[in-house]
Amino acid sequence: MKNYLTPSALQVALSLRDLSDPAQGPHAMSLLLAEIMTALERRWGIPVETHRLSPLVATADNYDRLGYSPDDVTRDSRYSRHVSPTVMLRSHTSAGVPALLDSLRQEMGYYDRLHAVPGLVYRRDAIDRTHVGAPHQVDLWRLKARGLLGSAELDQMMAAVVEAVLPASVSPDVQWRATPATHHYTDTGRQLDVLVTQPDGSREWLELAECGLVAAQVLRGSGLDPRRWAGLALGLGLDRALMLRKGIRDIRLLRSENPEVRAQLLELNPYRPVSVMPEVRRDLSLVLDSAAEADVELLGDRARTALGTDAEMLAALEIRAVTPASGLPPAALERLRLTPDQVNVLLRLVLQPLDRTLTDGEANLVRDRVYLALHRGRVLELISG
Repeated sequence: MKNYLTPSALQVALSLRDLSDPAQGPHAMSLLLAEIMTALERRWGIPVETHRLSPLVATADNYDRLGYSPDDVTRDSRYSRHVSPTVMLRSHTSAGVPALLDSLRQEMGYYDRLHAVPGLVYRRDAIDRTHVGAPHQVDLWRLKARGLLGSAELDQMMAAVVEAVLPASVSPDVQWRATPATHHYTDTGRQLDVLVTQPDGSREWLELAECGLVAAQVLRGSGLDPRRWAGLALGLGLDRALMLRKGIRDIRLLRSENPEVRAQLLELNPYRPVSVMPEVRRDLSLVLDSAAEADVELLGDRARTALGTDAEMLAALEIRAVTPASGLPPAALERLRLTPDQVNVLLRLVLQPLDRTLTDGEANLVRDRVYLALHRGRVLELISG
């Protein structure tokens, strides 16, 4: 079943600044995107076109024309943001590619060009220090007519992207690997991981991008003959890439209004930590109508919606335990008054504004706003008075 965004929720989503777009103001993310495209342009010696497209897309372009099955779970409103039966906020920048491919039908001669489709994408996502509900992405598609593209060019593409995001001058010990992966619109799919050194000195593999050869059925869907056309497709999360480049640990810093932080987000030099406010934790005992509702992405999205502009206070939302009514002791059943189908969920909120310390009273008010938005039980347990 699809739930549709309210006009006010849609307005909030569309008013969010795209940090990758230099026309909306200077930011390190647009600088990094420019370095990635320049690296690929130099590697291949081909022109690059950037397409800034509306985040409102046809549902068919977001899913059907990219090879997603009609029953794919990502179509559900738990994961995607639908505006109407046929229009949605894109869940990936790849949604702009079908129209781009359509525009190439009249190209009859030799063709070789890199197309970049950057921007915000909109998802239901968990709340933690590396995820937000509206991250930035870029799709990089090299499309070629009357010529071949294969695994060698795909390796070149991955190497150029890694060098642009983590140049040797910044990360001299970086390593990368490509592991097989399955994507709806590519063949010979790969997941690109980088081995990076964390601030504590540990080494960790992190996903940087996904890529592959453009699938024949995607080309055919736009009237392009796969015997004549070939393509490479790479999707990159720009928030993760910028955090790796600058050594930023908390994704919320990318939109910080703190003057000391903002000044550092005008260039690509390593991030110098600014004084961190202390965490405030609040635990909630919720009643939900089913175990299926005990999903960090679903609850995280509801919490963000309830808090509105105060959602930036949420550093994390964690499910600590899920217990069906049948598993609770009699005293808890009596206190919470669960029905047989309901579940008790222990939820932890980690509150940490980036620019100030919360008082206990403020934290309690935030806790109760989230509680009222998520709780489905007949008994309320509020603490703010």
